[in-house]
Amino acid sequence: MKKKAKYVIIGGGISGTSIAYHLADAGENDIVLLESGYLASGATGRCGAGVRQQWGTESNCRMAKMSIDFFEKAEEILEYDGDVEFKQEGYLIVNSNDEEAALSEKNVRLQRSLGIPAEMLTAEEAKEKIPHLNTDIVHSATFCGTDGHLNPFLMTDAFYKAAKKRGVTFYTYTHVEDIVTENGAIKAVKTDKGTIECEYVINAAGGHAQKIGEMVDVDIPVFSQNREILVTEPIEKIQGPMVISFSKNIYCQQTPHGSFIMGRGDDRDAGYSVHSTWKFLDEMAKTAAGLLPPIGELRVIRQWGGLYNMSPDRQPIISGCDVNGFYMACGFSGHGFMMGPVTGKLMSEMLLGLEPSMPLEELALERFEGQDLEAYETNVV
Repeated sequence: MKKKAKYVIIGGGISGTSIAYHLADAGENDIVLLESGYLASGATGRCGAGVRQQWGTESNCRMAKMSIDFFEKAEEILEYDGDVEFKQEGYLIVNSNDEEAALSEKNVRLQRSLGIPAEMLTAEEAKEKIPHLNTDIVHSATFCGTDGHLNPFLMTDAFYKAAKKRGVTFYTYTHVEDIVTENGAIKAVKTDKGTIECEYVINAAGGHAQKIGEMVDVDIPVFSQNREILVTEPIEKIQGPMVISFSKNIYCQQTPHGSFIMGRGDDRDAGYSVHSTWKFLDEMAKTAAGLLPPIGELRVIRQWGGLYNMSPDRQPIISGCDVNGFYMACGFSGHGFMMGPVTGKLMSEMLLGLEPSMPLEELALERFEGQDLEAYETNVV
């Protein structure tokens, strides 16, 4: 193991590998990334892998749009030798009542003002997108055709290979045990395989980000929740867009391989458990069969859990702090994968003192002081 590095990134998911790539692509050549398991073994590899721009806050919309723009050209930009399986067949977000429809109309106005091609649909127009949609329980919907889905393992691999080609050093199955500070500044990272002296530590540890913050006495206001997912047997293609309902607590997507992948939220604070439950399977089966009846006939192949790293306003924290050299990219509230490309770009700009690609005030740690938050994201499953 290297004894010294300028940057140490903690976390080998989409955020960490993207940060590593963007720093290296900007000319930095003394970067180490630490991952406690294999790359994408945490939240990234356990996510539903949908990517959408239909959000309710300006920051989330901007981050998602910039990331979609990157995903469209990712294989070319990263010179990847494979296929990240990006398909853009849209997201259909269904509304259940007048109140939900009114909020969707407001959100669509915001999205369109930022160049996101979202639109309102009637229930009948939604059924044209998804013929098996049960419109008896649908009021209306929104749709954005450039939203989509891609493979989280392959996308992470693409960032990893591009970063490695640019000189980044990766250590997998390496556990961070402590972070050493001196006079309020980063000094070193201690792992189970040795100590690395460094100037900067970037916390991209996903569901474990709060524990990393505690190592430098920084109280990051995030917590982890276990969100479960299941996947069905594959069938012939019947659904293009991802279907989401916030009020019914479901997202459902047919993958390029024919299986349906679907998940739902759970507000319980699960600590760091990623267990599976019968309750989830029962509730998901009822909701999915009610909204998309043919899916009720499919067999479930497997189910699993993954950690959402929740922030108070459901927007990410991309920020430095009072500890000189300690930075964080966390609190994505379950949507770090779809914002991975821009997370790396924004963090590299911050570290290098460059003009940020978008305003970062709403993503700074300081926004939680006093808790009078101006923006709150409601579009979360």
